[in-house]
Amino acid sequence: MFSTKALQRVQTIEKKIHFIRAIVKEYGSVIDALEDEQNGRASILMHLISIAEQFDKLLHNGELEILAYFDKQDIKGSYELRNFIAHDYEGVDLYIVEDVINERLDVIQQAINTIMEQKND
Repeated sequence: MFSTKALQRVQTIEKKIHFIRAIVKEYGSVIDALEDEQNGRASILMHLISIAEQFDKLLHNGELEILAYFDKQDIKGSYELRNFIAHDYEGVDLYIVEDVINERLDVIQQAINTIMEQKND
């Protein structure tokens, strides 16, 4: 059903979500993690970039079947956030990052769970 490479990319996204959640848990809140410029924020932003790059690779490799499980706005939004981070790191709106972590990562994780269930059928 899904290519091995596509599933590996989805598993990478899931791993990055796990890392972001672990960072937030370590700091006690998203806000506290993002306030630590040296470690918390830098790590979270790099993991968000990695998520966006995995979506981009899925798109450019024509993995449309697996991408259909994700909200198109999450895919587009992750790449837009990646561009903001890459081109204006100091100007990144941390409220948007906070919203992504609090609201969208769960939606992405749900899609991943569905994909993994489909893979096993």
